[in-house]
Amino acid sequence: MALLMDHQFVPLPESKEVATKTFLDSVSYIPPFFDCLGSKVFGPVKSDISGNITKIKAIYDSDPEKYGTLQDILMTEKVKYGAEWPKAGATLALMWLKRGLRFIQLMLQSLADGEKDENNPNLIRFNITKAYEQALKRYHGWLVQKIFKAALIAAPYKSDFLKALSKGEEVTEEDCLAQVRQFLVNFTATIDAIFEMFIALNAELDYSV
Repeated sequence: MALLMDHQFVPLPESKEVATKTFLDSVSYIPPFFDCLGSKVFGPVKSDISGNITKIKAIYDSDPEKYGTLQDILMTEKVKYGAEWPKAGATLALMWLKRGLRFIQLMLQSLADGEKDENNPNLIRFNITKAYEQALKRYHGWLVQKIFKAALIAAPYKSDFLKALSKGEEVTEEDCLAQVRQFLVNFTATIDAIFEMFIALNAELDYSV
């Protein structure tokens, strides 16, 4: 679990505001997660997440004080872009980024909860499929959904996936999943807060790509 545990997300304040710099520092280590899935078919998802992080970082770097929290970014861009918002700027990048992060969160949570295909207990296709259907499928057109189905064929064994998460270290499945649960605490809280922010500002868009 060194891949995730070395860069855990920080606890949120009571206001649930997400500090932009802290968020970017943590989330920048997320893209390599997709390398653990083994298939290059997940490359586009990894690239999409990396690209959205870069867009948000560019906005933050342009005025760190002005964009101190993710909430600041959305509120500022709502005024800046007018009728084009929220389908513009860092707001749009964050909208898609949070969906990719939700996919990761749901997949890890499914594994941590012990959910599995009883006929193939060492495969993680069940966990990936559940996460995809809940987090991303509704936003993907037929072609993208077909690409995802192809990726499932190359999904790694659970034992290989957990070993990849641990950067090859010899860690028992029980210990690795315990660390996954620990990582999920602040990671899930952060993602939930971002989703709640989008809903509160009526910034969520429902269209497919």
